[in-house]
Amino acid sequence: MAVPVPELRRVCRQAWEPVLARARQAVVFLDLASAEALHWGCGGAGELLAAGALAVRALAAESAAGARVVFVVSGGLRGGAASAVRGVLGRGAVRHCVLVAGGEEEGSGPAELEETLQRWMGEGGRAEVVLRGPPLLAPVSAELCLLPGLAALLPPLSGPGGPGPAEIGVGALPAELRAAVRALVEDLDAFLTAVGLREESFAVGPLSRVIAAELASYAPARNRRRMATNKASVVFVDRTLDLAGAVGHHGDSLAEKILSVLPKLPGHKTDVMVNMVELTALRTPDETCSIIAPGCLARPNDPAAKALWESFMNLKQKEAVMEARRHLVEAASRENLPIKMSMGRVTPEQLSSYIKLFKNNLKALENHCGLLQLVLATIQTLKHPQTSKWDNFLAFERLLLQTIGESEMPTVLNQLLPMIKPYNERTEDDYTCEDFLVLLVYMYSVVGEIKSGKELDAAEEEVKAALVKAICVEPELSPLLQKITGCDSSLNLTSQKATDAVDGIFRSLGDIARARIHLKQFNSIHNPGSNTHQASYKPLLKQVVEEICNPDRPDPIDIEHMSSGLTDLLKTGFSMFMKVNCPHPGDHPFLIIFMVGGVTVSEVKMVKDLVATRKPGTQVMVLSSALLTPHSTIELLFGTDHLQLHTDI
Repeated sequence: MAVPVPELRRVCRQAWEPVLARARQAVVFLDLASAEALHWGCGGAGELLAAGALAVRALAAESAAGARVVFVVSGGLRGGAASAVRGVLGRGAVRHCVLVAGGEEEGSGPAELEETLQRWMGEGGRAEVVLRGPPLLAPVSAELCLLPGLAALLPPLSGPGGPGPAEIGVGALPAELRAAVRALVEDLDAFLTAVGLREESFAVGPLSRVIAAELASYAPARNRRRMATNKASVVFVDRTLDLAGAVGHHGDSLAEKILSVLPKLPGHKTDVMVNMVELTALRTPDETCSIIAPGCLARPNDPAAKALWESFMNLKQKEAVMEARRHLVEAASRENLPIKMSMGRVTPEQLSSYIKLFKNNLKALENHCGLLQLVLATIQTLKHPQTSKWDNFLAFERLLLQTIGESEMPTVLNQLLPMIKPYNERTEDDYTCEDFLVLLVYMYSVVGEIKSGKELDAAEEEVKAALVKAICVEPELSPLLQKITGCDSSLNLTSQKATDAVDGIFRSLGDIARARIHLKQFNSIHNPGSNTHQASYKPLLKQVVEEICNPDRPDPIDIEHMSSGLTDLLKTGFSMFMKVNCPHPGDHPFLIIFMVGGVTVSEVKMVKDLVATRKPGTQVMVLSSALLTPHSTIELLFGTDHLQLHTDI
């Protein structure tokens, strides 16, 4: 059984049914992750307003409320979400409140939560707690679903001499990460229940092993597996085993570039702001133009726009741009607009000239609003200076692959040194401090374990000093550099703070290089090349999927099966003495790949194409905690404490 798009849409909507049923005459408060799930799954606040909500607001303690409110939180009532709910109720105006939340907190069932809410409201208040069925999903494409509530989840990097994969259990994890793992297991079980699947769990990497073991032993999941008839393999893969795939520029994908270069929608981790000024008569030099509401990419209720977005996700950039032109020409023809079709290469200017035809026709604008937003996103991405830099990154990454195969790491670092330039010496084509961090992560992830020594220490110290100097002379710290240094302004930045931040980054880079040390089959993502072939990057995820789809069905070495009961344990034990077929991730007609710590557009396309080619007939779906771009990966690694989930509003 697969999860076809209509079925997935049903599951996403089912999660919102308790909210829609209670929204009438209420002010609805959403935390950021819930808002993102509503945005991708149902189309945004319009659904709640159509159901009778008086207003839809971000969950914040200072927010004003009416007599009746509905709170929607992506997880349980804890941390920043609890503080914000208490702040709203403490203002005294609320007489009736409904909380729609994820699974139960330890020691806090619905009855206890209702008592807590009534206490926060004061005398005479009525409270109702509704535990959601399916989790809050953000269906970004037909093959990709995100869990926005876990966007900050990243497998921790184990330092030198740290515990091996077999030594890590859920009890050994820090409290925040332990809570995130349990929330993920609850959400996955709820999703598999909603689509009627019985899974076999597999893992590649230490945190994936913990998650797969928790899912295998989770009591509600055991009950579900006894009842469900449709089988699936769920393979968890740690993102930190291959960070080159997250920061690299190998993918020729329009969607990936749009998500990487356009500014994010406020409060969102995935969707971007599309400047809509071109469709108005307004003339302004302000590029962000806050007067006009921005457009976006998510159009779940617009079939034409959704089809074009799927093309952006699945086609190469050139083909996707041609598809954008085709959709635009067809829309103009349907509206009888005077369009002149031209063949050949599609340019941003040509697309802009077609867009202008819709400008003064309100009916045409309304009919094709979603399509126009996607085409404007395309135009703005193709014109963006960061897009031309994309090819520079790609060329440099290819050069790094070649150099890493021929030289030791100190030599490679010394070659990078002249590229670290302070602000006053940089041109538009030079790398910024953030760009340089992207290259360093790529390099350390690809090269794998590095031979330590005085030469390496000296080369790293020189790079660190140059990086500290460049950060210290930045006239204005970017949001990312603010998070890395812990300083909100360059005025507060000292040389010591910059040095401490860079030292921490290099400790993490060493851990990134050691991440695959425990693997036997997938311990390299670098193909050094030969006299006839260039050196290349071989994605870990590609290696994993190829092994799953291998027709010879060898026993996987690094893809570990997590047993879910006595039968599996007996099978494993007997297989040591006699020929017993152990479960294999390629056994079932439905394959779910869960990338723990985020996935990229290119990786989703690669998985889809590989399975279609190597194992036709198998349905595949990619689940993850976040959709990554090179800079969002750097932020996740260095700019946040990735053991602390974003519970603060």
